[in-house]
Amino acid sequence: MTGSPSIISVALEQICVRAGTADANRTMMVHRSRAAFDAGADLVVMPELAVSGYVIEADTVADVAEPLDGPSLAAMTAVAARGDGLVAYGFCERDGSDFFNTVVVADGDGPVLHYRKLHLFDAEKHVYSPGDLGLPVADTRVGRLGVCICYDLRFVEVLRVMSLRGAELVLAPAAWVGGFDSRVPTSGATRHVDGVIAQANLDQVAVVAVSQVAGASHGGPATLGGSVAVDGYGDLLVGPLSRLEADSALVEVDLEAVRAARLRGELIRPRDDRRTDVYGLEYGGESL
Repeated sequence: MTGSPSIISVALEQICVRAGTADANRTMMVHRSRAAFDAGADLVVMPELAVSGYVIEADTVADVAEPLDGPSLAAMTAVAARGDGLVAYGFCERDGSDFFNTVVVADGDGPVLHYRKLHLFDAEKHVYSPGDLGLPVADTRVGRLGVCICYDLRFVEVLRVMSLRGAELVLAPAAWVGGFDSRVPTSGATRHVDGVIAQANLDQVAVVAVSQVAGASHGGPATLGGSVAVDGYGDLLVGPLSRLEADSALVEVDLEAVRAARLRGELIRPRDDRRTDVYGLEYGGESL
C-alpha cells in the first residue's frame, strides 16, 4: 500500500478466556489492547473467538453471539482509535438465524476486514455456518493484510490464494487444539506451527498466528497456546509463546523484507516459476 510503513510493530495477545463470559473477556481484551498500543504496537492480534471463548454448544453460542456492529466492535473500535492502530479479534457473529466464527480487523473508524471461518473444525459444524465472505485481502495503514482462522491453515490453498492476491501479512487468530495430528508435543512448537512455517516460506508471506491457551480450566477445550509470528522466509520472528499460560509479545514485521522474499535469486523466482500452463488456482472466477 502506498504510504504504509515498511516496518510495523505487531502485538501477539495470547489470552486465556473464560467460555461464555463475553463481558469479562471483552474487558480483558480492551485492557490488553490498550497496554499493547501503549507499548508501541501498530496492530494488535487477539485469538479466535476471543470474546466468547471457544464455544461449540448451541445454547451458549446463542447466548454470546452478537451482530457485526455489536458491543465488541464498539469496544475494539474505540481502543483502536485511542491507540491510533488496528485490532484483530475473534467473536461469535449472529446474522439472522445463522452463527459464524468470525474475525474482524478494525481501526478507529470500524472494520477494515470482515472474515467468516471457511473451514469449520469438528463439532463447530454442528452450530456454526460455513463462512460466506471468501478470503478477504485489504490495503490498510499497516500494509496489505489477509485473514484466516485456525483450521483454515490446514488447507494450503488459503495462504496461497491470499499471497497471490498480494497479501504481505496474514493474520490467523486461532484456538489450537489436538485432533488433527497424530501427536501433540507437550512443550515448544506444535505441529500447527510446522505448517505455518512451511507455508509462509513457500508462499512468501508473513503470518501472525495467535491462539487461546489453557481453555480447559475455564470451561472450554484444552487450547494449546504456542502463538508465533513468522516472516516471508518461514523464519520465526517470535514464539512459540507459552503453552500453558496467557502470554504476549511485541514483534517487528518488515514488510519490505516480505516483498523481497519473493525473489530468492537471479534465477529463483517462485512466483514467476509457477507452471500455470500445467496447473492453476482460481479464486472468485479469476485465475491466479
